[in-house]
Amino acid sequence: MHFPEDDNGQMLKAMHESGIDLTKPLDVDFFLVFDDRRDAESALEDLTAQATEGEVELNFNEELDKWELIVCINMLPEYDALVAKEIELNTFAGQFDGQSDGWGVMQHQEGDDEFMDDEDDDHEHHCGPGCNH
Repeated sequence: MHFPEDDNGQMLKAMHESGIDLTKPLDVDFFLVFDDRRDAESALEDLTAQATEGEVELNFNEELDKWELIVCINMLPEYDALVAKEIELNTFAGQFDGQSDGWGVMQHQEGDDEFMDDEDDDHEHHCGPGCNH
């Protein structure tokens, strides 16, 4: 497989090398961060009203000292699609004084029998560019 020589490409390469099957849809977490809780809540309300694909979750990230909106979308982890979705979500977050903070996937995905006996030890999060998780 060929991977572009940027952060997103290198992330995909690392995922591939760790054994993640990039030919199957995965739950991809896109992270949007906001300094102000009200901005994050407004963004969450807008995403919910739009019936945006995937699931959304709002948390306070103490490490970043920011409000974090996680948008989880089940999709093929294909370079162009990931970049397009990240740009789209960054533009969206900007409307609420927020920004994208990268993307990532949980290593254990549905159908991965290899980790079934290991409980939470193997639920490693692989993050994309700029992700601070």
